[in-house]
Amino acid sequence: MIKLKTITGKEFLLNNDLIYRVDVEYDTIITLINGKTLRVQDTTEEIAEKVMAFKREVMNPFERKSEQ
Repeated sequence: MIKLKTITGKEFLLNNDLIYRVDVEYDTIITLINGKTLRVQDTTEEIAEKVMAFKREVMNPFERKSEQ
């Protein structure tokens, strides 16, 4: 799950496995695999970084603990 902000600034968690695509028009628009769209404040780069960080943590959960 990744933490994002709606256009109004409200934080929410999104299951990143549901993301089909991310587009930029006036806002960043996330299209989910079911066709629903979400407008968020986060940039495409921020979303990509959050997804990659989450996947790294899931694939190698012990790496983060050893760095602390």
